[in-house]
Amino acid sequence: MTDKSQLIATTHTDNTDNARTGNTILVGISACLLGDEVRFNGGHSRSKYCCGPLQDYFRFEKFCPEVAAGFGIPRATLRLTGDPLNPRMVYTREPDNDVTEQFHTGYETRLEKLGHLDGYILAKNSPSCGMERVKVFQPNSHPHDIKSAGLFAKALMARYPHLPVEEDGRLNDAHLRENFVQRVFAHHTFRQQVMAQPSVKNLLAFHSQYKYILMAHSQTEYRGLGQLLGQEHQDYPIEQLCDLYLQRFMTAISKPANRGNHYNVLLHLFGYLKPHLEGDVKQDILNTFEHYLQGYVNLATALTLLHHYLRQFGSHYVQAQRYLSPYPKALGLRNQV
Repeated sequence: MTDKSQLIATTHTDNTDNARTGNTILVGISACLLGDEVRFNGGHSRSKYCCGPLQDYFRFEKFCPEVAAGFGIPRATLRLTGDPLNPRMVYTREPDNDVTEQFHTGYETRLEKLGHLDGYILAKNSPSCGMERVKVFQPNSHPHDIKSAGLFAKALMARYPHLPVEEDGRLNDAHLRENFVQRVFAHHTFRQQVMAQPSVKNLLAFHSQYKYILMAHSQTEYRGLGQLLGQEHQDYPIEQLCDLYLQRFMTAISKPANRGNHYNVLLHLFGYLKPHLEGDVKQDILNTFEHYLQGYVNLATALTLLHHYLRQFGSHYVQAQRYLSPYPKALGLRNQV
């Protein structure tokens, strides 16, 4: 490994920009996305979004598995080859030089120390860090039709199946971006409120707060998780119950909610206001909901109007719903969905 590699292939947290915010949400990230010059050509893939708005709320822990494996900077390009379901890593111009085991050895220790994270952002298209759609080449140098995840990304997602994981390219999509940030904050809240002191009481409190987020994603799973927690005689030890709940919860919210489901949740929340509002005000609110459903306004517009009246007339229960504020409003994520 070169001296340059030793300087910037760090597995430690970079707190320079985060010290001012006191961030407690820890998110792993491919080092090149923070501007570290760890790519094969000695360059980087700095993400403006990660280094901009997200860095005000997340404390990033960066890691480059290729450098950790000792491949150096700069280095020959790597690719995946062989079986798309179980690919091997080789040098592009030396396809007989299999470096798979060397690569695995480089990240194995690190992988076992990521249980404190609430999310991970990976570099797209990378044979090591790509979350999906990574090419796997045949012996004739043509790619298979079936694509794979990068080897580190695949191991990460297998080891931490509940962890919100996304890649930087997909964060350019407003719906995927909003969903990822929501999942990171939800995962963080669960670890703080439930895993820090596991109990059915704490699980019920979390489930209550996230009722409408769950409903926006899956009414079936909202009811299913309620039934899991409502069993008279629990079938699982509390730690196992917490783990099962988290697995099902994170799976339920893993995809962006659609407009129809959001519209349904808006109507449910509107129900808390109906006894308190005049007819013309009710109609104005319902018209705004319809405009959202038809795509004329964004979700933030409908929620801002709803939240205005819920602050006046809503109960403590409804005001505590995470659906109304799943992450800091300054991120502006619902302005684009």
